[in-house]
Amino acid sequence: MAIYVVMEPPAGSGKTEETAFVRDGFTWLGLLVAPLWLAWNRLWIEAGLTFITMAILSVLGRKLGLEWAGSMLSLLVSLYVGFEGQGLRISALRRRGWRQWGVVEADSFGDAETRHAFEVDEDGDEPAPLPRIVPDAALARTAQTGMALGLTHTPGRP
Repeated sequence: MAIYVVMEPPAGSGKTEETAFVRDGFTWLGLLVAPLWLAWNRLWIEAGLTFITMAILSVLGRKLGLEWAGSMLSLLVSLYVGFEGQGLRISALRRRGWRQWGVVEADSFGDAETRHAFEVDEDGDEPAPLPRIVPDAALARTAQTGMALGLTHTPGRP
């Protein structure tokens, strides 16, 4: 079974019905064509950095006469995108204001949508607000006066 991270759009946007399901795991297209996969998923900065890094590694390997080393290092960059590409997508959505609803375990994308819909209907659309915890002012320590030793403000001898 696959694990899908469910991301909900920002509260102020009009996209209340648009929920993103990001499959957590390895992505083969991220391995095979890393910069294109990143650009397809609107990770523009990451795509540019990946392309520049792979180009520099290739040119550097060719200039030093170690073409195989440049190719292997480029393969490592592609492997990183293959393993961490979905995490990069989730991070990009968080930067754009999306919040993580939770995680759904399902066999396919359609099953993940169905399970999410059933859980939203059971729980209601809005989670209950958490109680506000306010410390009691009567329990606060009084300010210590006088000379102190060290960093912990332990009163010293007069």
